Amino acid sequence: MSDAHAPDAPSAPRTRRHDPERRDRIIDACLDTIAEHGVAGTSHRRVAAAADVPLGSMTYHFTGMDELLREAFTRFADQAAERVERRTADATTLEEALAGFEANIDEDVFDTDRSLVITLELYTLAARRPEFREITSRWMSRTRACLAPHVDPETASLLDAMNEGLTIHRALHLEEPLPHLAREGVARLSRRR
Repeated sequence: MSDAHAPDAPSAPRTRRHDPERRDRIIDACLDTIAEHGVAGTSHRRVAAAADVPLGSMTYHFTGMDELLREAFTRFADQAAERVERRTADATTLEEALAGFEANIDEDVFDTDRSLVITLELYTLAARRPEFREITSRWMSRTRACLAPHVDPETASLLDAMNEGLTIHRALHLEEPLPHLAREGVARLSRRR
């Protein structure tokens, strides 16, 4: 019997594709989806498509959309907190700490429209759903901790609130923010003129 007429051999079982970064890719894709469609428009289907993973991967890696949103927003907030921590880590004086804080506002917080939209989506979600305030509260605490060695707790809170307020102001205003607004605000709040 020739090979052309031989019965087909049973095919080998398909091996499961090893994809150790899949969960991380899903989290990143969730943030991209939030930036494009908002939390209200973020679905398992959209995130799976953005991550280029089967829809079933969503329920394999996350118990539901709330867990995915928590993971995604926690990653985003942690990355934002790490940036301000890096900016202020080597500060030994008030001036150095405030300069790092100002740079974080001007260069990191206002980095991209994507970051701005994700930040506002997190604020809105936390305002509507208290269980998400743990993320925003931890983020704000880390920001204030960067200033704590150099200013009193009230000043640290005011500076952090100014940071949050400038973010909202920039997102909602039609005109470009005034140049050096962060520097002026930091100077006034820290009594550094």
